[in-house]
Amino acid sequence: MIRRRTLLATVGAAATVLALAACSGTATPAASSSSSGAASGPAALSTITAGKLTVATGQPAYSPWVEDDKPQSGKGFESAVTYAVAKQLGYAASDVVWVRSTFDSAITPGAKPWDLNIQQFSITDERKKAVDFSSPYYTTTQAVVTTKGSKADGVTTLAGLKGLTIGVAASTTSLQVVTAKIGAPKVYNSNDDAVQALKTKQIDAVVTDLPTAFYIAGAQLDDGVVAGQIADSTTGGDRFAFVLPKNSKLTTPVSDAVDAITKSGELKRITDKWLSSEVDAPVLQ
Repeated sequence: MIRRRTLLATVGAAATVLALAACSGTATPAASSSSSGAASGPAALSTITAGKLTVATGQPAYSPWVEDDKPQSGKGFESAVTYAVAKQLGYAASDVVWVRSTFDSAITPGAKPWDLNIQQFSITDERKKAVDFSSPYYTTTQAVVTTKGSKADGVTTLAGLKGLTIGVAASTTSLQVVTAKIGAPKVYNSNDDAVQALKTKQIDAVVTDLPTAFYIAGAQLDDGVVAGQIADSTTGGDRFAFVLPKNSKLTTPVSDAVDAITKSGELKRITDKWLSSEVDAPVLQ
C-alpha cells in the first residue's frame, strides 16, 4: 500500500482539470445549481427514484478512482467527485445510490437503470451519438506501462514501440490512440486481462490512462515501469466525464454542478488529494 500511494503521488501535471463549458445537447435543464446547492433541491430533478441519485460505476472499481472497490465510501477520485456533484445538486450523501455496470453497456444506446455513470469515460463524437456527457471533470493522457527489462523498457519514442506487442482494453480511447500512433494492438476485455498478459510475457506493454498506468506499475506489477506518455496534440488528452442516458434531463444540471465545483476550486482540491501534483513520465515523441 505504501509503495502504491507513493507512486500514485507522482501522477498529475499532465492530467489538467479543464473548466470547459457544459456539453451541448437537447436535454431540458431542470433546476440550475449554485455554489450552495441546487436551487429547488433534488425533488425538482427527474431521476429514476424520486429523491435519490443513482450512480453506476464499474465492477470492480479500482484505485485511484475508487478505493477498495467501495464507491459509497467517498474515497478515491471519482467517488469523491460524485459526492461533490451530488451535494451541488442538493443530494445528501445518504441519497446517493451506487449500482454497477459494465463499461460497454453504459455507452450503448437505450434506457439505463441509473441516472449517471462514472468510470473514466472519455468524451468522443462517436459515443455522443448514443449517450450524453457532462462537462469534463478530468483530462489525462495515455501512457505506456511495462516491466523492467522488457522490450518496451527504455523506449523513448513512439517509433521505438512499433513492432512491439501492445495490449489495450476493448472499447477504450487507448485502443484508438495505439492504433493511430503505434499500430494494431492486442485487445483484451479489460485492463486486468492485459496486465495478466504482460505478467506472462505474452505482450511487451499495456497502454492505458496515466493514473491507471501508475497504479498498474506500482500495485499490480512487482517490477512495473511507466515508460512514457503518448501526447495528444488535438485535445491535449482524454477528457473524462459523467455518462448520462441520451437526452437526459439531468445532463445540464450535472454539467452545471461540475462547472461549479471546478470554478470554486473544490475539484482541484479533490484532484490534488487523490491523484497528483507532478508527473514523472516522459512524453514519447
